[in-house]
Amino acid sequence: MAVTSNGIVVAILAHTIIGASLVWDKALLRNRQTRNLPAFVFWLGAISIFGLLLLPFGFRMPGLGVAAIAFAAGILNLIAAWFYYSALNAGEASETLAIMGGFSPVATALIAVPLLEAPLGGNPLAFGLMVAGGFVMFLSENLNVRRILPSVLAGSIAFGLLNVMEKLVYERTNFVSGYVILTFGTFVGALLMLVPKRWRRQIFGASERAAPRNRFWYFVNRFANGVGSFLVFYAISLAAPALVDAITGLRYVIIFVLAWLLTRWRPKWVKENFTGRVLAAKIAGTALIIAGLALLSLSRGTGG
Repeated sequence: MAVTSNGIVVAILAHTIIGASLVWDKALLRNRQTRNLPAFVFWLGAISIFGLLLLPFGFRMPGLGVAAIAFAAGILNLIAAWFYYSALNAGEASETLAIMGGFSPVATALIAVPLLEAPLGGNPLAFGLMVAGGFVMFLSENLNVRRILPSVLAGSIAFGLLNVMEKLVYERTNFVSGYVILTFGTFVGALLMLVPKRWRRQIFGASERAAPRNRFWYFVNRFANGVGSFLVFYAISLAAPALVDAITGLRYVIIFVLAWLLTRWRPKWVKENFTGRVLAAKIAGTALIIAGLALLSLSRGTGG
């Protein structure tokens, strides 16, 4: 119970799961059948309907204003996911998502300053170290900035606003009530993607053309990602959203390690650049993120 009530520990577990899931997403996006972004994001939103399974576990309808914020946050969650996977599709897994790990916590903190009492969770040094790790990884690559940065910035702002909106909801109602309405909003957002005829054709056409094996692993990975996302939402209900978002850096450590292993052993799945200055910078970024986590765990008494 002590573990499940500690937002930092829950966030660490959540970002570890999501980091592994995102590497597999990158492998899936290499396949022509799963490269279709509207279909990829639609099914991500559609399976959020399973959030309604929590209805018997403490759901109480909040006030109209709180419900509206939670529902809007659910739709914003899908919009943020669109930019997130657009950035992932455009670049290497470790470099692209590390950039998001630098910008997203900063966006969350800036949006939180006028709206929340403790926007950095009371530990600005740990926050700064983890964010710096993301930016060091960002600077490690010779990126096509024009291609990647617009999606990264849009996704970071969307996630920052989403994180703060979630916290505002959880401060005014219990976690189950806020989460159920939020996931219902995400599901409705997915249904709205079926309105444009072109997207509708892409979504169902891609699903029909995808090999059964690809469909199976896609939905297995969506389940794993869903578990990680659920834990992120729960962590935000327990801790400062900017701090939870800063721990996003941990998922980039996981991505870095797994992408390096797959590049060496399964380059057909994921192949990235891990040589010279790039490797040194990614190791330095990883060290900053781990230092930030260590400082945070010591200050919060969360142990190892």
